[in-house]
Amino acid sequence: MKSITKEFPGVKALDDVTFHVNTGEVHALCGENGAGKSTLMKVLSGLYPHGTYSGTILINGKEQSFQSIKDAEEAGISIIYQELALVKQMTVAENLVLGNEPSKFGIVNKNDMVQRTEKWLNEVGLEGVRADTVTGTLGIGQQQLIEIAKALSKNAKILILDEPTAALTEKEVKILLEILREFKKKGVTCIYISHKLSEVFDIADRITVLRDGQTVASHSVADLDEDKVIAYMVGREIKDRFPRLPSEAKESVLSVKNYSVYKAELPDKKVIDNVSFEVRKGEILGIAGLMGSGRTELVMSLFGAYPGKSEGSVEIEGNNAAIKNTSQAIQHGLALVSEDRKKYGLVLNMDIKNNISMSSLKSISPFSIINRNEEILGGNFYKQKLRVKAPTIETVVGTLSGGNQQKVVLGKWLMTKPKVLILDEPTRGIDVGAKLEIYQIMNELVKEGVAIVMISSELPEVLGMSHRVLVMSEGKFTAEFNAEEADQEKVMRAATGGKVS
Repeated sequence: MKSITKEFPGVKALDDVTFHVNTGEVHALCGENGAGKSTLMKVLSGLYPHGTYSGTILINGKEQSFQSIKDAEEAGISIIYQELALVKQMTVAENLVLGNEPSKFGIVNKNDMVQRTEKWLNEVGLEGVRADTVTGTLGIGQQQLIEIAKALSKNAKILILDEPTAALTEKEVKILLEILREFKKKGVTCIYISHKLSEVFDIADRITVLRDGQTVASHSVADLDEDKVIAYMVGREIKDRFPRLPSEAKESVLSVKNYSVYKAELPDKKVIDNVSFEVRKGEILGIAGLMGSGRTELVMSLFGAYPGKSEGSVEIEGNNAAIKNTSQAIQHGLALVSEDRKKYGLVLNMDIKNNISMSSLKSISPFSIINRNEEILGGNFYKQKLRVKAPTIETVVGTLSGGNQQKVVLGKWLMTKPKVLILDEPTRGIDVGAKLEIYQIMNELVKEGVAIVMISSELPEVLGMSHRVLVMSEGKFTAEFNAEEADQEKVMRAATGGKVS
């Protein structure tokens, strides 16, 4: 891709970008949210047709002018977005051939469809999945591999993966990376977009970094390290990626005793088994554990948002808190930034102002009428406090980058004046610069005396920002560490049910 420039009204998303990828390599594309990575890939994959941008695309030396995604696919380019594009109600086979059904005289050849499906499922290591399985019944990791199988079935020579591991377990990530290594041996070229630099250095041959719509670096992995890539991404060297402030927290704010949670669909099965813990004023309590350990179910239940029944005692500032729903949780001073901001945290087609005021309407609605002045004041205050990058508070939230959307979710909950702020995967899918801003916001809240509970699948984040760390495995807490004594090995041993020395 040579001298690619792409403009939207008032914004130059790509400014004379050059991007060169070799046959059969895994090439990582890095940059902050809004750097232009996805826009560049949308140009390459035909989503933005030739003529809507300037510059040239060459594949094997031949200039291309794609007018559609179909054109790009015919040239051997396939893209898999972070938001999977599968029809959950269809079978695996129907999804795999969708748009390219084997047919004669308008009649689909189902035997041919099943044979093709089984061939490509084997290719991506899904031998145990049947062609007639309903796609929505499979796990996210399996669905991700089905997307890859679908791309390969279209004879993809260049495979673009946009944040492919954002929702995968550690085991699923390892499987995916191993499959990509096998594809590389077969000559498939892979463009890999990810904020997880550990993955990038594990799988990539070369890394290109974009910043503010421009190419700022392109080097072999051997010539780079994580700190250099981060410096390229943000335009400066970050000395301390986890700027935790010291805490002398003593006073308990939230106390949970003998707390159990039962699965909604299996009311006799415990997903949380008799746990007890406390959170203190002005501290960050990290909860570590593998996916499926019960961390999210625990905080969702405490917040009144989990459908399964619970038992045990919950006290906030020494007072019993019998929380049955989210309204009661807010009244008691709890706030929850959920792991899925788009599904549970935001209304994407509403503006910043409406999203920020959403959980505080009772406090700004005398006689059930919303005080619009209070709503505007609150929206502007938290937009400025959290440094949300947007023209005005009337900007539609769905148009913001992931990091700025996360700040709006934080603003929504800070407006409720919480005593305990629960952050479930607070930096998932956002770039290094935005992560640092989230950490700084957490530090400001700690100084104000807010108690923070942070769940994160990124161990360096848990260890770097928490004052205490609880480790969960199979619905139970298996270890507790102070910041000084915790390390990755101890936490992982506790997370997998092993003894901690």
